[in-house]
Amino acid sequence: MQHHQSVSLSAVDLWGYIRAMTRNVSRRAVLGGLASATVAPAAFAQSAFAPTTSLRPAARADDILKTYQPPLSALIDQAGLAGKISVQVADVKTGLVLESHNPLRALPPASVAKALTACYALDVLGPGYHFETRVMATAPVINGRVDGDLVLVGGGDPTLDTDAVAEIAKRLREEAGVIEVTGRFLAWGGALPALNGIDSEQPYQVGYNPGISGLNLNFNRVHFEWQRAGDRYNVTMDARSGTLRPEVRAARMRVEARNHPIYTYKDGDAFDDWTVARGALGRSGARWLPVRKPARYAAEVFQILARSNGIVLKTPELIDILPAGTAPILTHQSAPLRVILRDMLKYSTNITAECVGMTATVARNGSVTSLPASAEAMNTWAKETLGMKSVALEDHSGLGDDSRLSSRDMVLALIAARKSMGIKPLLKQHPLRDEDRKVIEDHPVGVHAKTGTLNFVNGLGGFIDLPDGTELAFAYFSADLPRRDSLTRDERENPPGGKAYAVASRKLQQRLLARWGILYNG
Repeated sequence: MQHHQSVSLSAVDLWGYIRAMTRNVSRRAVLGGLASATVAPAAFAQSAFAPTTSLRPAARADDILKTYQPPLSALIDQAGLAGKISVQVADVKTGLVLESHNPLRALPPASVAKALTACYALDVLGPGYHFETRVMATAPVINGRVDGDLVLVGGGDPTLDTDAVAEIAKRLREEAGVIEVTGRFLAWGGALPALNGIDSEQPYQVGYNPGISGLNLNFNRVHFEWQRAGDRYNVTMDARSGTLRPEVRAARMRVEARNHPIYTYKDGDAFDDWTVARGALGRSGARWLPVRKPARYAAEVFQILARSNGIVLKTPELIDILPAGTAPILTHQSAPLRVILRDMLKYSTNITAECVGMTATVARNGSVTSLPASAEAMNTWAKETLGMKSVALEDHSGLGDDSRLSSRDMVLALIAARKSMGIKPLLKQHPLRDEDRKVIEDHPVGVHAKTGTLNFVNGLGGFIDLPDGTELAFAYFSADLPRRDSLTRDERENPPGGKAYAVASRKLQQRLLARWGILYNG
């Protein structure tokens, strides 16, 4: 009876194997390389796996490598992740499920949900859709003068920034010829529901949970900066871009003599009222804070930049209904939707997901009353269009942890969208990494995927391109919900153990990708 040591293969092993195969080395050389490899994760080094088939020499070296792979369940067990895990991988061409672990278990998808939102927007709005921000007036421009009201009209654009507003203000003078407005300056954000935030359970100060309306600016974040000056602090709140730093009044900050909590927030009617703990500031620093009144924020910045072009506007007033007889003066268009979605998937911007999702619902259903209602409309669309069975999202970004999605449903959606909506080119390349989390350069296995991370929640979903031309779709979700539910609001920005959970989960993802690259290539 021959005895063989069982070896687990990481992404590094896969790369070494592929390079060896492309150089046509002998089977003996490949086996020798495996025997001398020191690539197993620490967990595997402590416990070898029994082979599932005979380890007598096989006719093909790649078959031998497949023989040495531990079972999927063993990889998951060795990761030691508390909570639940749902995994599935399937062949894109045939739809054949190749491997799965609890594929029907529904877990929070985190930002992996944005891939589904991108499909929704592509299907309903089309890749060439442009958001429009308009300047309108209740009277014509005559000799540079508007004897009526000027209205800044949002169209739901999540990408409007200070530079774009500066360009609109410049065009108002140079193209539309406006130099004076006698009436009011109004702002309308009614294209989308006004939201105070995406998820009410998030810490007040996190910039990824801003308010949302049909009129947005700078991803609805304001730049807070502080500098110690003697025994006091100088603070600024501005709507900065790469070249401009207009200070704003729509958000106000006060330094208070305390150590905790670090931030407090109060709705100040026309303002966002913030306080910060003096004991947490140090000498100087800066961070982005969420804006809860985005339409007022955008209107104030437009007023400031219009003044720099010689156009004096009155203090902005927010309106719910456009005045009768309002006519457009000029229109600013966003980049095409496909570009916006590519950036959304790359940078995982929550406001972009919510705006494009709700805009798609308006286009599909004629109106939208709330974010949960829009998410439910997308759930219905996903079942009808992508063949999903039990998708239950509560928003379009994945920020809310009450959303639920199974790996089976996500794989179904990815395969359907790959064939009909062109989602794959918009997904970010996801490099394979070694056990030290270092990128493996020139890896022959390509992955395009969307990541997802919340505290004690982690996900990954997308496509794998193997060297032989095989294309796989996969989804992975993990969650320790009891641990997440035990966190206080303040702990959610940086909870104890949160980083370690995320690292362990990402390492498991890499081992799964490496496994699939070996098992299903050829």
